[in-house]
Amino acid sequence: MNKNDVQYLYEYNRWANARVLDAVSKLTPEQFARDLQSSHRSVRDTLAHILAAEWIWLERWKGVSPNALFDPADFPTVESVRRRLSAVESECAEFIDGLTDESLGEAITYTNTKGEQWTYPLLQMLQHVANHSTYHRGQVVTMLRQLGAEVNPVDLLVFMDVKAG
Repeated sequence: MNKNDVQYLYEYNRWANARVLDAVSKLTPEQFARDLQSSHRSVRDTLAHILAAEWIWLERWKGVSPNALFDPADFPTVESVRRRLSAVESECAEFIDGLTDESLGEAITYTNTKGEQWTYPLLQMLQHVANHSTYHRGQVVTMLRQLGAEVNPVDLLVFMDVKAG
């Protein structure tokens, strides 16, 4: 992958996040926070996890190793998730715009929330985060179906078709 590929992948990630949030915005507050026995319990908690992961990895790429993720309770509404995610996504897009093909191969060392130190090439981290968000968006889609809500397709090919017009 090169810088253009990464920019495209993250453009897709933003689009898919927005589509999921649009579907989630039709839930009642009770449905949004209902414990559905998923890995992050509720739609809210799963969205907060996606948001927190995108944020913490961006911080790591910039040389900062936060020691905790966000508390899902700090995001009582879909709009509160959307606002914070939008800010993180904008900052991430700026970060990616500043990269070069060469910088994608640079090794980045960070300390995770357990105090363990890890080192990976930046490109692998970027791929990991996009894949991580896709995985958890899939969980949100499943929870939406469990709640009887409509879902918006977020497949990469759908994104490609939308971009092609």
